[in-house]
Amino acid sequence: MTSPRQGPRAVISDFGGVLTTPLHEAFVAYQERTGVSPTQLAEAMRRATDAFQGRHPLFELEKGAITEAEFLRRLEAELGGGVRLHELRSTYFANLHPNEPVIERMRALRGAGLRMALLTNNVREWEPLWRAKLPDIDEIFEVVVDSAFVGMRKPDPEIYELTLERLGGDLRAGDCVFVDDVDVNCAAARSLGMHAVHFVDSGQALAELEELLGVRAPAH
Repeated sequence: MTSPRQGPRAVISDFGGVLTTPLHEAFVAYQERTGVSPTQLAEAMRRATDAFQGRHPLFELEKGAITEAEFLRRLEAELGGGVRLHELRSTYFANLHPNEPVIERMRALRGAGLRMALLTNNVREWEPLWRAKLPDIDEIFEVVVDSAFVGMRKPDPEIYELTLERLGGDLRAGDCVFVDDVDVNCAAARSLGMHAVHFVDSGQALAELEELLGVRAPAH
């Protein structure tokens, strides 16, 4: 008779920057195409936040509180000079690619019997595009929580709690390993009692993940 697994029994993974190539590469490609740098975009968002009573436009977008079109209008107004951001989406996704080693390991972990969830800060209008980067997402992850459809975003504690609730069963925070490329999101997960892996690169993250799980996922 096989004894129950000891230690964490579930993995909650971020999407962009973990299951894909680094996000900054897509923004660098956008700068090369248009001349608008990530620094300029960040500064425009800061000014837009001040202009809208502290409501950060990216955070509002990722919570589904504003549309992509409204988000772009706000940034264009702050950038000035007739700058148009209409190519942001297409350039971003053209330069965002699947991180195959991590995707394969997540698939193997699902096959090994772990519970699997995807938790992403994302954009409502972008859902068909990011899902297309991982066509078998629903085979790997039994739960998908997209910030733009639930009105909350990482690192809000409520979105982690919602993910755990949707996984269901008798899982508790301490049964989960959370993987994300943003340190503050990992800190939030730890504050709720989850284990967390701050993704820096694939080799480091997979090694830490396997150490926490106490299992090596079978290779395909």
